[in-house]
Amino acid sequence: MTKEYQLRLLPQQAYTEENVRQYVAREYGMDARTITAVRTLKRSIDARQRQVYVNLTVRVYINEQPQDTAYVPTHYPDVSGREAVIVVGAGPGGLFAALRLIELGFRPIVVERGKDVHERRRDIAKIREQQSVDPESNYSFGEGGAGAFSDGKLYTRSKKRGNSEKILNVFCQHGASESILSDAHPHIGTDKLPRVIENMRKQILQCGGEVHFQTCMTALLLHGDRVEGIVCGAREFRARAVILATGHSARDVYRWLAANNIEMEAKGLAVGVRLEHPSLLIDQLQYHSRQGRGKYLPAAEYSMVQQVEGRGVYSFCMCPGGTVVPAASGPEQIVVNGMSSSSRGGQWSNSGMVVELRPEDVEGDDVLRMLHYQEEMERSCWLQGNRKQTAPAQRMADFVNNRLSYDLPRSSYAPGLISSPLHFWMPKFVSSRLQEGFKMFGKRQHGFLTNEALVIGVETRTSSPVRIVRDSDTLQHVRLQGLFPCGEGAGYAGGIVSAGVDGERCAEHVAVFLEG
Repeated sequence: MTKEYQLRLLPQQAYTEENVRQYVAREYGMDARTITAVRTLKRSIDARQRQVYVNLTVRVYINEQPQDTAYVPTHYPDVSGREAVIVVGAGPGGLFAALRLIELGFRPIVVERGKDVHERRRDIAKIREQQSVDPESNYSFGEGGAGAFSDGKLYTRSKKRGNSEKILNVFCQHGASESILSDAHPHIGTDKLPRVIENMRKQILQCGGEVHFQTCMTALLLHGDRVEGIVCGAREFRARAVILATGHSARDVYRWLAANNIEMEAKGLAVGVRLEHPSLLIDQLQYHSRQGRGKYLPAAEYSMVQQVEGRGVYSFCMCPGGTVVPAASGPEQIVVNGMSSSSRGGQWSNSGMVVELRPEDVEGDDVLRMLHYQEEMERSCWLQGNRKQTAPAQRMADFVNNRLSYDLPRSSYAPGLISSPLHFWMPKFVSSRLQEGFKMFGKRQHGFLTNEALVIGVETRTSSPVRIVRDSDTLQHVRLQGLFPCGEGAGYAGGIVSAGVDGERCAEHVAVFLEG
C-alpha cells in the first residue's frame, strides 16, 4: 500500500529519509517498522519568515517496496540503416533532438565544432591557468554546450512549449540524480553533468547514430530554397533535414546566414556583470540567521528583479556556493559566467546581474547589431583587463557610488581580477540601470548592497543576439525547406531544459516533414 502526504518540516526533520519516516509514523499514528520506503515527489524551501521550513510531498510505501525507478525510462531502438537527419551542435538542444529522432526511427548525425566533454575540460583549464582561449573548445563550444560547465541548472519558467518533465526523466536515465525530479530548483552540478552528457552520446552511438567532434559547419548546402545538407570545411554531410542547434555564441554561423540573406531578426537580450558575494553572507540574508545555512540547509539562492527606467534589471543564472569562470569564446574578449558543483559548497555565491536590452535600444537596422553590441562590451572589458583574461572588477558599493576600488576582496575567479571603474567605461545605458537596481535590491534586503561583494565584468552571453526565423506551426525556417532552427542559438530557448524541449519538438516536426 502507498499513501501520499504534504509535509511542512523543520530543516533537521527533512534532512534524511529516516527522519521523514519517523515523522510520518509519529504524525499519522503508524508503526515506523511498516514504512519500508519514503520517496520524495516534490521538495522546496520556504525561507520567507525567520523560521525556515522545508515543504515536501512524499509517497510512503507501507509493507511493500517500490517496484520501479522514480523516473520514466525511454526506449531507444536501433536506427542503423534508417534515414539520416543532420543535427548541428551537441548542446542540450542538439542532444535531445538526436535522442528524440532515435525514438521516432531516424538516424541522427551530430556534428560538433568542439571536443568531447572530457577533452574539453583540458582546454577550459588552460583558460583559467594560462589565460589561453581555444576558439573551438571553451566554455561555450564543445560537447554539452554552454550549459555543461555552468552549473547544470534545470529550472525553467517555460511551461507552454513542451514536456519539461520528459527532459528531467531522460537526464535521470543517463545518470543524473533522481532528486532533480522533486527539487523546486533542480540542478545537476558541473562535476556530475559531463558524465551524464557522455552517457547520452554513448546512447546515440549504440543506437546507430553518429557523433563527429571538431567538425565545424561552415555553410549550408542549398538547392534553391531547399536544404540538402551542410559543409564542414572539406567535408559534406547530406540529408533531407538539418536541425540547426549551434548555441548562442556561434557568431560565425550568424555572419554566414546574414551574408547569404537567410532570414533572421535582431533579438532582445540582457547584458551586465557577474555579482559575487561571500556565500555565508547570502546564507545569512536568505535564511535570516547569523549562522547562515547551518548543517541542514543547502547554499541559499536568491532572485532579484526590478524595473529601472523602462527596462528590467534582474539576477540571472544564480550559482550558490559557486565560482565565476572565464567564458570567452575567442580572442580579445572577456566574458564571465558562473558555475557550481553538485554540493554547492564553495566560499562564494554569484549571479549574473543584467539589464534588459531591446533591438530598438541599439542604433541602426543591421540584423547583427545586438551581436556587435555584445562584442564591443567584451572587447572593452578585455582592454580594461590588460588584454588578458584578467577581469576588471569593482566593489559593489563603490560601483553604485561611482568610486574607484583601491583594493579588491578575494574572489573565486581563477585568472585574477584588476580594479577598474566599471561605472565609467561600461555603456551608460547598462551601468546607470545596474546602479539603481542595486540600490533597490539593497533596500529590499538589508546587507545585500555591500563592499564585501564584487562586480565583475562582463556578462553578455545570456541568450542569442538573433532569432533565425521559423514557421510557428512547422518549426521549419520560413523560407528554407528542411532547415529547423533549434534551441537557444536560434533564439527559441533560454536554458538547458527549454533548449532540450525545443530540440525534442524540432525532432518531432522533422519526422512529420520527412514522412509527409
